[in-house]
Amino acid sequence: MTPLLYAIIAGTCISFSSLLGVVALSLREKLLSKIIIFLVSISSGVLMGNAFLHLLPEASETLPPETIYTVILISFIFFFLVEKIFHWRHCHDVDCHEHSFGYVNLVGDAIHNCIDGIIIGGTFATNIGLGIVTAITIATHEIPKEIGDFGVLLHAGFSKKKAMVLNFSVALMIVVGGMIGVLAAEAIGGFVSYLLPFAAGGFLYISASDLIPELRKEDKLHTSILSFVFFLLGIGFSYLTKFIGTE
Repeated sequence: MTPLLYAIIAGTCISFSSLLGVVALSLREKLLSKIIIFLVSISSGVLMGNAFLHLLPEASETLPPETIYTVILISFIFFFLVEKIFHWRHCHDVDCHEHSFGYVNLVGDAIHNCIDGIIIGGTFATNIGLGIVTAITIATHEIPKEIGDFGVLLHAGFSKKKAMVLNFSVALMIVVGGMIGVLAAEAIGGFVSYLLPFAAGGFLYISASDLIPELRKEDKLHTSILSFVFFLLGIGFSYLTKFIGTE
């Protein structure tokens, strides 16, 4: 199969996996409220592990260290800006309209998913093994993220059916981004070399800024220890995927 077809299939699978998580939330909300902390834990570990064990070593083969560090810094700034502009989680103004807030959240998620897709497509264009690893990494992040976004839409006043349809439609932007990533990699020389540390910076930002702070809020010792174990399992899983064959 071609990298483009791999990217389309991976993006479609991630979109449907996100939908399954949302369906599970709507049916078994109490159960998911108990395990969501562990989903976040393993997602955080996989994101961090993939950044340090896959993307950065791959990038170091074609770029000097100074360039890699600069791109990571730019990536941090970019993802921080995107989060600030599009991902307001609370409304404090008297005249705030929750329904409008829901649509703003959808726009932000669409952009975020498109960026994820570009990263997937670009890495598939580098080699299939790295693309598979990156797709798995993003999938582990997407499931808990989409569950959270579904809850935001419900809070904004959407019906369950409408929230589910809109959430899945936005998730499909991963497929669009995947196609863009492959085509850009083929058309622009050196695109993937810079995309790898950029993706690593994004993964580290999401893990350190969004996910790990959620884990630190847990005040029960037993759950805290288990969540840390799942975090380590996520890193371990990322290490094991180093042995996925490349083409």
